[in-house]
Amino acid sequence: MFGPEHTDSTYEHELRQLREQLLVMGSHVERIIGDSIQALLERDTNLADRTILADNIVDRMEVDLDGLCLQILARRQPVASDLRFITLVLKVVTDLERIADLGVNICQRMLELNIEPQLRPGVDIPHMGREVQSMLREVLDAFVAKDAERARKIIDRDQIVDALYAQVFHELLASMMESTHNVYRATRLQSIAKYLERMADHTTNLAEMVIFMVDGQDVRHPTSREDLDDPNHRYDRN
Repeated sequence: MFGPEHTDSTYEHELRQLREQLLVMGSHVERIIGDSIQALLERDTNLADRTILADNIVDRMEVDLDGLCLQILARRQPVASDLRFITLVLKVVTDLERIADLGVNICQRMLELNIEPQLRPGVDIPHMGREVQSMLREVLDAFVAKDAERARKIIDRDQIVDALYAQVFHELLASMMESTHNVYRATRLQSIAKYLERMADHTTNLAEMVIFMVDGQDVRHPTSREDLDDPNHRYDRN
């Protein structure tokens, strides 16, 4: 014999709990981005160590959210928009966890840089960090508000981070050509810039998921993005 039937209010509570826990995870990841850049700029070893440890919290939250999603899928057998939301959460937590891992990578490179004389990271790496952190904050807000237009703007901002990365790469290459003594430090700063660029890519993935959740439209590829405003390319929202 099956257990007692769950009420609609209980089901709504489970979905709300899923949404809230995802936002908490997102806020932890956003803080890891900010702390990793602050640790780099201030050469703060203690902050870097704390940020590396903070990744454990994100890892646990990923496991918990995966479990909650699977539990809801098994018990509720959701359909339509609820099914789309739950399956996307399973993907979102993966991107968030990877962003946090990249923040750990930044801290690890920063610890390597700290044993060397300082080579200033320039203005573009901090700018990249602020841009990525802002993009993540915006995509989480778009997720809460179910705002596809806001998510589309985040996709466009990925080009800003790409341009900043190209600038950093050329500046660090010039620094290495200027003196071989700069190679070790410059390559690590280049890695940090690349981590930030990859963070922006993962955030773009999140924005694409928001659009799919709201409009039912898959915009993961450039050809589909050209049709963002064409209603004939959208799936049924129900």
